[in-house]
Amino acid sequence: MEAGKTFEPKIVAFCCHYCAYAAADLAGSLRLQYPTNIRIVKIPCSGRLDALHVLDAFEDGADGVMVAGCLEGDCHFQTGNLHAKRRVHWLQGLLKEIGFDGERLQMCNMSSAMGGEFVGATTEMTERIKELGPSPLRKEEG
Repeated sequence: MEAGKTFEPKIVAFCCHYCAYAAADLAGSLRLQYPTNIRIVKIPCSGRLDALHVLDAFEDGADGVMVAGCLEGDCHFQTGNLHAKRRVHWLQGLLKEIGFDGERLQMCNMSSAMGGEFVGATTEMTERIKELGPSPLRKEEG
């Protein structure tokens, strides 16, 4: 990093339509502030998230990826969030195997009424990525 510039991470948040995306919307409606580093991608269910979507996000320069789904046991598609949890765990191991920090990928669960928890999860993720520094795959700006 150049002198005088601070690192601002780029984080992609894959949010399920029924809960996590609704929680993000609630946070906005309540005018709760969450980091502007977050780029939300709405998906029908966290269980529909393909591993390639996560890997593509990192390849395209994301410093971190967050997968946000319904509360465990309350998935609108019954077990989608459990599939997502297993997939995220598998991807974290894969990232570690190839020398990429698995901590850059996180799974969180929340209901549509948890706008404050969405703010907390995104803030925590942003702070973690700031500690880790820029992704080794991050493309230079300019």
